[in-house]
Amino acid sequence: MTVSRKDAIRWFEFFASLPEDEELMADQTEIAYAVLGQIEDAVESQNRILEKEIKGLRSLSGRTFYVGDSKKFPRGCKSCLLGSGLSAVRKSNKCNANCKFCYDFGQLEDIPPIGEGMWEIGGTKFREEDIGLLLDVYDKPTGISYVYLEPFTEIEKYYGVVKKFRDAGIYQHLYTNGISATEKQLAALGDSGLDEIRFNLGASNCSDKVISHMKIAKKYIPMVGIETPMTPEFYSAFLKKKEKIFDAGPDFINCAELHLNENNIGNYYGENLYMYRLGYVSPVWSRSLTLRFMKIADDEKWPLVVHDCSNRTKFARDLNLKAKEGGWFGDSSYGCEFYRIPFEYFLPVLKDESFKM
Repeated sequence: MTVSRKDAIRWFEFFASLPEDEELMADQTEIAYAVLGQIEDAVESQNRILEKEIKGLRSLSGRTFYVGDSKKFPRGCKSCLLGSGLSAVRKSNKCNANCKFCYDFGQLEDIPPIGEGMWEIGGTKFREEDIGLLLDVYDKPTGISYVYLEPFTEIEKYYGVVKKFRDAGIYQHLYTNGISATEKQLAALGDSGLDEIRFNLGASNCSDKVISHMKIAKKYIPMVGIETPMTPEFYSAFLKKKEKIFDAGPDFINCAELHLNENNIGNYYGENLYMYRLGYVSPVWSRSLTLRFMKIADDEKWPLVVHDCSNRTKFARDLNLKAKEGGWFGDSSYGCEFYRIPFEYFLPVLKDESFKM
């Protein structure tokens, strides 16, 4: 089914006006899916043109794209895309930033605590002394990541757990905005056995302070990288400071395609959005900026890897995880994060005559 732009606008205006608890009928759902598919096809067509312009574009087993030295491709991402998945270890429910792209935007004060002395691993609560039991019962994962929300709000609590996983030979990486990191803390993380640290430079708009913290981290932690949702603000700020950032010595940059949920989508009202495989909703510009960024990196031979952590990559990630868990053929946890498709938010792209559907 092909839906004209005029009809698509009319239908999406109608769908957006329906009460939240009113489900679409089957024929209406077919129209909605057809329109979303046409938008997605147009976005992918534009991005394929950009991909072809990157002479040094490489693929990781067909699951994601990158440019640069393969030896610097982060092992944490390989665990995610090729290994037994990436087990998330959660502890901190506080953050010292307020980013409009954050999945918890507007809800940061309401994030429930994990529990005093507790860690959440695989959805289960553990104390540090339980990790030996966990490792004895389960096969070791190829990697774990420390997430949720900002670890450096209480980083001293992490050292013992990092040591236990280090002693078990498990690769570990940690996400941080880097704003409050100190040399003493970074040194302690390295001494504890952290393999990789990822700085969200976009959280501080590529501040000089965080760049300096990256340089310090490089003294103590084997792999130092940047992982930030690709936005126009990050794209611009990075290119203005790229030489200073390169001097800090990062090994890689993961350019995450910005995806939206109920909390942060309001911050991008009016932007052209699309839906990938009826799952993640993202601004059209996010991955296109990543591809333009990668072309510059490839042309200028940047001294690091730039990874296209796109919606397609996340799609491959979830397939890999389910396959490793023994799921049935095609099983995946990938899906839409909205209770109901946010039809109103797709009206700008439908009304944009410059967007060729």
